[in-house]
Amino acid sequence: MTLPEFFGCTFIAFGPPFALFVFTIANDPVRIIILIAAAFFWLLSLLISSLWYAVIPNIACGVVFSVVLQEAFRYIIYRILRSTEQGLHAVAEDTRVTDNKHILAYVSGLGFGIISGMFALVNVLADMSGPGTMGLKSGTELFFVTSAAQALSIILLHTFWSVIFFNAFDTNNYIHIGYVVGSHLFVSLITLLNANELYTATLLISYIVTIFTGVLAFRVAGGTSRSFRKFITCQ
Repeated sequence: MTLPEFFGCTFIAFGPPFALFVFTIANDPVRIIILIAAAFFWLLSLLISSLWYAVIPNIACGVVFSVVLQEAFRYIIYRILRSTEQGLHAVAEDTRVTDNKHILAYVSGLGFGIISGMFALVNVLADMSGPGTMGLKSGTELFFVTSAAQALSIILLHTFWSVIFFNAFDTNNYIHIGYVVGSHLFVSLITLLNANELYTATLLISYIVTIFTGVLAFRVAGGTSRSFRKFITCQ
């Protein structure tokens, strides 16, 4: 039962992001480079925040500091991408990569999200592969699937957050900047409830924020109800 659960949870967490990568990024080397660069910047934020936790071993404080660092590095990669747009345009096979600024935000956000989801779930997946560990120390069997669903939520959120964040700095929309930082901090702190096995509350809140943030990112990127209907009907 351990291997089926391992693959099931892996596909829950990384199936949709993998599909996004295959259909929207894998065929363009510039997008792949941007995604890897974004993942590297997220790793730098993780390294620095881990040093903070080594000095002040408080989980809540560590979460707050980690979120602030991640958003700081999101801003750094925003500045880098905006300052190198002309160079990217010169080497891009698909000029939409640079002509549409939201694509840069989407790709870097997905890079942030994938590496974040991997670090959040890789140890859980390693334990899940066997031998049987469900209910270890009176824990619930919902822990694994909850962790996978939470990882998917954070991957999607990072993608949406970057679209909103980049556009907010382009348009000086400080409300959206505050929303990205505030919702990131809120969702991250909410996950601390998992220590008390409040998985239903954590997932419900996380996915409500995910849906709302996705709708906001869709609108920020120029989406309308009409364009959404055309997408659904494949027109």
